[in-house]
Amino acid sequence: MTRKTALSLLSAVVGLACAAETDGGPSEEMLDPASCEECHPQHYRQWLGSMHAYAADDPIFLAMNARGQRETGGALGDFCVRCHAPVAVALGKTTDGLNLDELPQAMKGVTCYFCHNVESIGGTHNNPIKLALDGVMRGQYGDPVPNPFHDAAYAPEMDDNVLASGDMCGSCHDIVNNHEVHLERTYAEWVSSFYDDPSPDDPALKNYYANTCTGCHMPGSNSPIADFDGVQTRRLRDHSMVGVDLALTDFPDAELGPALVEEQRVLMEEQRAPAVCAGLCVRPADGGGTDVVVWLHNEAAGHYWPSGAAQDRRAWVQLEAFDGEAPVVTTGVVANDESIDAAELLDPTLWMFRDRGLGVDGQPASMFWDIADIESNLLPVAAEAGLKYDKTTWRERSWHVDGPVDRAVMQVNLRPIPFELVDELAEEELYDAAAIKARIPTYTVSATQIEWTPETAQMTDLEGACVMSASCFCAISMECGACECGE
Repeated sequence: MTRKTALSLLSAVVGLACAAETDGGPSEEMLDPASCEECHPQHYRQWLGSMHAYAADDPIFLAMNARGQRETGGALGDFCVRCHAPVAVALGKTTDGLNLDELPQAMKGVTCYFCHNVESIGGTHNNPIKLALDGVMRGQYGDPVPNPFHDAAYAPEMDDNVLASGDMCGSCHDIVNNHEVHLERTYAEWVSSFYDDPSPDDPALKNYYANTCTGCHMPGSNSPIADFDGVQTRRLRDHSMVGVDLALTDFPDAELGPALVEEQRVLMEEQRAPAVCAGLCVRPADGGGTDVVVWLHNEAAGHYWPSGAAQDRRAWVQLEAFDGEAPVVTTGVVANDESIDAAELLDPTLWMFRDRGLGVDGQPASMFWDIADIESNLLPVAAEAGLKYDKTTWRERSWHVDGPVDRAVMQVNLRPIPFELVDELAEEELYDAAAIKARIPTYTVSATQIEWTPETAQMTDLEGACVMSASCFCAISMECGACECGE
């Protein structure tokens, strides 16, 4: 049985639990996320702090779209705004996103109505979603409580136990450009991983060890999902939908914006902490001297790491090693207000994870419509559950020191937007580059913060004396195959 057939059967079994008939189309109130706040105040506040709410107000997006429309002579069309303001496109309110400042806020961003009114998904990238454009809000439960505001229905695309929910998210989180380059591949990465494995009993459902997009990005807790009579306690999905980006302006206003950003930061740290694990080893080098070795593993991301617009992501290893007080290795030590790209030009040993865009001439290209090829070195995700601890999914790099090393410290950092891109798009005169760069965060993956000393290191079978993230140790210390490390 195919996934599509299984989904059709699942929908038929669950059926649609609708309220009274609607007049056939959405009202202005239904289109406005603010209308949802009365019954769904938690959902609304979480969404308001998310990048979905901010998608059409982000100054980097607005500047890039403006530049793309100009440089392509308008051929870019609705390519960007199709995902950043999809309801406005569906209703014919914009064709290129250049008039977004003239539209009401309800037409901007990825709204409640867009996600909860999906009728069908016609592909795997560049938003092929078709909206029903009716008065029905679709969700993951087949027995919603009737209410006077909207009809309701079950949709497998909104059910995180169903693999099709990944299809829903992937439709906008995979991007193929005008050169047929698969620039953003988060969905494809997930599909190629063990996280997309179906249940042996029902191919529409995920296996017990698998996970869908909402499982990580909308974890939630048990709570009534609406402030309305008769609504029972169930799993209330967190609509913060955290990733790596934060609002770069005081969205939605100067009073609430900073509080929403801080709430996002806390959730991001919780999500980011287990994503990557690391090992730091020091061993005698063949021929004399010392090798300082860093191992990295994509431990808990359901896709490659970093993912998404990886041509605009910057993740790197920060490493310092010492002989007494003297530094003998220094790489990736970059202040929050300094350019990591500039540091890479000066330090050929710097270990960075990103996609590199190339134009038709083979030269570096930063604007997505110019990218004809990519070079990628992201941390991969295991294709099979049994390979999670297989060394083929690990990445290693070493730094040679002529003399001894008696202390070393490392961490992995992530910056979602490079300063060079901010400066380049500032030519559109839509924002102050210095102000935007001051708001761009530089994160540290806490599980990769490791200090090595001879006293704290453990001897391994393969790499010498190592200090590892707790869950990573056995994968380096022995040929353990698919063992469950940390047991």
